[in-house]
Amino acid sequence: MKKFFAIVAIMGMFTFGATQSVIAQDAPAADVQTEQVVDSTATEEVAEPAAEPAEAAPVVEEAEAQGFHKALKTKFIEGDASFMSLVAIAMVIGLAFCIERIIYLSLAQVNTKKLMAAVAAALDAKDVEKAKEICRNTAGPVASICYQGLLRINEGLDVVERSVVSYGSVKAGELEKGCSWITLFIAMAPSLGFLGTVIGMIMAFDQIQAAGDISPTVVAGGMKVALITTVYGIVVALALQIFYNFILGKIESITADMEDSSIVLLDLLTKYNLKK
Repeated sequence: MKKFFAIVAIMGMFTFGATQSVIAQDAPAADVQTEQVVDSTATEEVAEPAAEPAEAAPVVEEAEAQGFHKALKTKFIEGDASFMSLVAIAMVIGLAFCIERIIYLSLAQVNTKKLMAAVAAALDAKDVEKAKEICRNTAGPVASICYQGLLRINEGLDVVERSVVSYGSVKAGELEKGCSWITLFIAMAPSLGFLGTVIGMIMAFDQIQAAGDISPTVVAGGMKVALITTVYGIVVALALQIFYNFILGKIESITADMEDSSIVLLDLLTKYNLKK
C-alpha cells in the first residue's frame, strides 16, 4: 500500500504539471486570472501528496534491505543457470551431509566423567549388572565401548582390552561415516565453478570470432559468466570446508573421550578383580 500511495503521489505530480503546461499553452494571454486559479488549485492538490515522503521512507529502507538478496539472485541468473544450478545442487547436498553429521555427533556426545563415575560406583559396590545397565541406557559410543568391556569382565583383562579396541575402531568408523561425501562436494563446487569459467571464456572467444572485433562490449557477457561461476563455486567450497572442519573437531573430541574411557574402564576392572 505504501508503494501504491507513493506511485499515486508521483503520478499526481506529473499529471498536474502536464495539465498546467497544457493550459498555459492553450489559454489566451488575457486570461491571467483563470491561469492563477488553475495554478493555485494545482498547487493545493499537489501539496497534499507532497506529505507522503514520511510514508515512502520505509519503502526505500525495505528496498535497501532486500537489495542484497535481489543482487544475489540477479548474479545467480547472470551466471548461466546450467552451471549455477550444478553449483547450487552441490551446496545443498553437501550441507545436508554436514547437518546430518552435526546432529549425529551432537547426540553421540555425553558427559564422560559422570558416566565413568557412575560405573565406578557400581563396580565398587560389586554390582556389575547395574554398571551394565548404566552403560546400556546411555547413548553414545563411549557407553557402548564400556558395555562391551563389561560383558567380558569374567574372561580376563586381555580379552576385555581386545574387545574394547576392536569395538572402538567400529565406532570410530561410524563417527566418520559420510565425511567422504562432504569432501567430495568441497572439491566439486570450485571444479564446477572453474568449468563454468572455461565455458564462459569459450563463449567470449566465439563472440569475438562472430563479431570480428575484440572490444569489451563483445566479450563482456562471456567474461561475466566465467567470473560469476568461479566466485560462487569458491564460496560454496569455503562454506562446506568450515562445516567439515567443525565436524572433524567433534569427531576428534569424541574419539579422545573413547580412548580415555577405555583406559579408565580397564583400571576399574583391574581394581574390581583385585577385590574379588
